Amino acid sequence: MYYVNKEQIAVRLQAIPDIAAALEALASSWQGTLLEGLAQERALHLAIETVTDVGSYLIDGFILRDASSYEDIVEIAGEAGAFPEAMQPLLIELVKLRKPLVQEYYGWPRAELHALTRDIPEQLRLFGVSVQQYLERELPDESDLRKG
Repeated sequence: MYYVNKEQIAVRLQAIPDIAAALEALASSWQGTLLEGLAQERALHLAIETVTDVGSYLIDGFILRDASSYEDIVEIAGEAGAFPEAMQPLLIELVKLRKPLVQEYYGWPRAELHALTRDIPEQLRLFGVSVQQYLERELPDESDLRKG
């Protein structure tokens, strides 16, 4: 029997609508201000952490192979069927931003709208739905994740 920490996965999935809405709002009215740039950095960072945290919980819970990098977390969760295969390249592109955002933030071009700010919101929502469906398939006897 697997122990999948559905409560922690649910907490992270519940953050997706706010993150996606923030990214959409930034993309729709981008003027390149400092505040917008900082908000974009944080929203992208939260998107990355959400994807990698959920992936890590799935890897741990289903006793999948160990991940050696953030990209590997996405690959392993994708191989397990937690989200559509076609989504994997975009999610890998997203998690590759972690180092520039967290460690090399001083060089981040804050005045520029990053392409993923426009591209990732709908994919994040789909990621959340896909993970929910994956858990329902893999743990059919368990209570629904949305009930927390």
